[in-house]
Amino acid sequence: MGDMKSTYLSLCRESGVEPQEGVLSQLQRGPRLDLSAHSLSADTCSVLSRTLHKNHSVTELLLSDCMLSEEGAIALLTGLIGNTSLKVLDLKGNNLRAAGAEVLGRMLAQNNSLNRLVLEWNALGLWDEAFSLFCEGLASNSSLKELDLRNNQINPQGASELSQALRRNNSLEMLDLRWNNIGLLGGRSLLEALQKNKCLVQLEMAGNNIPSDMVRALEQSTAHNSEQQNALRENRSRTQVLSKEIQILKEEKGRQFLSLMETIDRQRDEMGRSNRCTSVQMAQLQEALNERTSAVSSLTARLQMAEAALALSEQKNTNMATLLTQTKTEKEKLWEQHNREKKKEIEDNALKESKLLKEIQSLTNNNVQLRNKVEEMECRCKSQQQNIFELKQQLTNSTAELKIRLAQAEDRLDKEKLYSKQALENQNSLHHKEVENVNRHLEESERALQERIFKLETQRIQLEEEVSQAKALCASERAQAQEELSCVRAQLRLEEREQVSSLKEKLSSLRCSLQEAQLHASQQKDFISELQARSSQHSLEVDTLRRRIDELQQELSGKEQEKVVEVNKVRVELQEQIGRLETERAAQTGLKERIGVLEREMKVQSSNHREALRDKDSEITTLLEKVRLRDVQIQRITEAEAQRASYLQSAILTYVQSSPLGHFSSPNKPL
Repeated sequence: MGDMKSTYLSLCRESGVEPQEGVLSQLQRGPRLDLSAHSLSADTCSVLSRTLHKNHSVTELLLSDCMLSEEGAIALLTGLIGNTSLKVLDLKGNNLRAAGAEVLGRMLAQNNSLNRLVLEWNALGLWDEAFSLFCEGLASNSSLKELDLRNNQINPQGASELSQALRRNNSLEMLDLRWNNIGLLGGRSLLEALQKNKCLVQLEMAGNNIPSDMVRALEQSTAHNSEQQNALRENRSRTQVLSKEIQILKEEKGRQFLSLMETIDRQRDEMGRSNRCTSVQMAQLQEALNERTSAVSSLTARLQMAEAALALSEQKNTNMATLLTQTKTEKEKLWEQHNREKKKEIEDNALKESKLLKEIQSLTNNNVQLRNKVEEMECRCKSQQQNIFELKQQLTNSTAELKIRLAQAEDRLDKEKLYSKQALENQNSLHHKEVENVNRHLEESERALQERIFKLETQRIQLEEEVSQAKALCASERAQAQEELSCVRAQLRLEEREQVSSLKEKLSSLRCSLQEAQLHASQQKDFISELQARSSQHSLEVDTLRRRIDELQQELSGKEQEKVVEVNKVRVELQEQIGRLETERAAQTGLKERIGVLEREMKVQSSNHREALRDKDSEITTLLEKVRLRDVQIQRITEAEAQRASYLQSAILTYVQSSPLGHFSSPNKPL
């Protein structure tokens, strides 16, 4: 605010105006500038307008009872046209005239920051053209929410201009028109404008020579607007909450999907590493076999060389016979152990195959359960569509019943109008006959007039009773229609709650399905870990075989010259072990193929889960669109019913005013 004071002083120096002490003291008190009951000249007003145009720190400007001149008001308001910080403007009791009203209209048309405007005790309604320009600016404004026009001498024509502005304005929420001269015609125009304006919530109309029925109708229309705005706010808050929940669920699903993909990638990497290790081990085994074959060939050569020395070693054979019998018993024991290990391997393979079959059956059962869940969701969607169709039929039936009741009420009104017209015609004919016979028979005419006056009073009383009955019927029908509307709204709210609960159940089912998928993935991880353990066991078995082959080689090296027959037997045993290793290699290739099949099944299941999630997301979006369409239909029905009620009220008022009862009820007119 110090910058604002300095700018004010510099502008006063430039324009040659003496700064006022009251203005300087108020400029130092923050964003609220209170200059009420200060006498401001035109020069100070121009300097103030320029300071406010340069500095945008003031949010409230209070100028009540300042009695601004026309030039000062024009200068101030023109300076506020381009201001973007002012929220509240108080011009109470400043006697604004035509030029001030025009500048106010221009300011409202161009300013988009002002929220509250107080124009009490200014008599703007005396200048029709200027007030029409003010109303045009109000119609094009989109930020003003509160407008105070008390004690401005607004006539019915000004009220019609205000009603046209309210039809086009979409931001004004509170309008104070107390203690003006709006009258019955102005009240009608405002009521017609409120049928199109849906943002005005509060309207003060005391002291305007308006009938109580019209005031009640205006209050009902503003109350209807407030209810509609509250309903719109509730719907917006609900839609925001649902959209947030849907986004949270989508993020959770994306995270879970990413975690699943990461786990699958890790499993793939582990499988690739294990395959690489097994391939390296197989290459090492092949190298070892090649070395052993070369060693066997060298042994054969040595045996050929040793056949010449066998003749010399016949004496030693007798001593070594005992040793041969011992070696034979050891070989038989080794054969028995090898057969047992073969049987165990066969049993283990059978158990592995049974486990794999059980896992395949469990996967098929899970797929069947998922399909059943999808069918149940489709059945629920069909049932919800049937409920929606039944609700639409109920709405059409209720609207048809309301139309029939309106037609009956209009027929009653037409009948009453015809009856009143016939009574008037009869009264006119009787009056003409009585005027012709007055000169002839004065005494008879006086008696006849007294009797006719008595009859007319009875007819008046009857007509008043009929009108009161018609009003009571209309009020009862209106109450019934409101009760039916409240019932329909309650039903729609219950349906929305049920739909929200069903959506929550669907989301919980989706979470359960995701948990099941995670459990299945964990089971597959366990299976892969078991396969890795088995591969490690096979590698250990290969290592034991290597050790045994080394021991046999050592024994053969010690008995090269003595055991030619035993060498042949060792060859056979080596060939058998090579065949076993080849069978084990074939078994490992089969396991690799099974692992590939399981990975493919995992991919298929993940794709199926993705498609199911996409379908459920599309179902949620369609349900949200249906809820929005229902809200739009309810708003249309309520607007149509409000228009019909307003038309009925205007028709009843026009009928009451145009009926002969209005002439009879006025005590000033003679009978």
